Amino acid sequence: MPSNQTPLGALPARFRRVRVLVVGCGDVGQRAARRLSPRVRVLALVRDAAAAPALRAQGITPLAGDLDDTASLRRLAGIATHVIHLAPPPGEGEGDARTQALLRVLARRSVPAALVYGSTSGVYGDCGGAWIDETRALNPQTARARRRVAAEGQVRAFGRAAGVRASILRIPGIYAADRPNGTPRERLQRVTPVLAAADDVFTNHIHADDLARAVLAALWRGKPQRVVHASDDSDLRMGDYFDQAADLYGLPRPPRISRAQATEQLSAVQLSFMRESRRMHNRRLKQELRLRLRYPTVATGLAPA
Repeated sequence: MPSNQTPLGALPARFRRVRVLVVGCGDVGQRAARRLSPRVRVLALVRDAAAAPALRAQGITPLAGDLDDTASLRRLAGIATHVIHLAPPPGEGEGDARTQALLRVLARRSVPAALVYGSTSGVYGDCGGAWIDETRALNPQTARARRRVAAEGQVRAFGRAAGVRASILRIPGIYAADRPNGTPRERLQRVTPVLAAADDVFTNHIHADDLARAVLAALWRGKPQRVVHASDDSDLRMGDYFDQAADLYGLPRPPRISRAQATEQLSAVQLSFMRESRRMHNRRLKQELRLRLRYPTVATGLAPA
């Protein structure tokens, strides 16, 4: 494994024998892959053949396959020494058949040494604004969060049964200026309201680049079957987050409305993010994975270059 002083992505020659499979190679997966290539061979499961050329241009080898088609996954057996699993669960149901299909094929031949699964902070449900660590009892309050809990259980069971060092990252809101819809700018320009201070909720964030680095830190340094919060140091209510962004971008701060008004004016998706309040400790991220955040607060991450 890399030493304490080895930058993530700048790995010694022996790591050229490492083969990392990225499942769910979207924005964050590609950020992580670029930090590995060309020192490590990076493979990516690709459902849409049209995405293959862009991946090849980044030094990533695309592999055709679909998590919803188990027969298409057969070639993944024994192909990778390390796996990054960032693919979301299906959009309906209580379980995650996609993760189940992936783990089944990974168990068929030589299993990977390590697997990192990207979950969500939504598995905790509403915590009333309390500070929480990774030992907090799970209380998923949406079908989406319950599917993530199911996937986490599958990953940990796989790790224990197969002797794989499986890590679970619980991820809050991801942002970055160079990420599609990665900043609040457009929402601020639409003058979308936020909750009044009396009704507001605490929210958590992570810059996409720091999340990619957290994924790699867990891949090399994560403890077996360990959960880690991939969250920055921010301690913000949602409205304050949008106020900070507005000030940084030179835009008007969003109007504040009551929760009752929000129910009438905002979409179901927007409201879903306003029903849960928590603040996530990130001690394991810093102490166990030894990750030093480049963007410790949203103020530093959103600041114009």
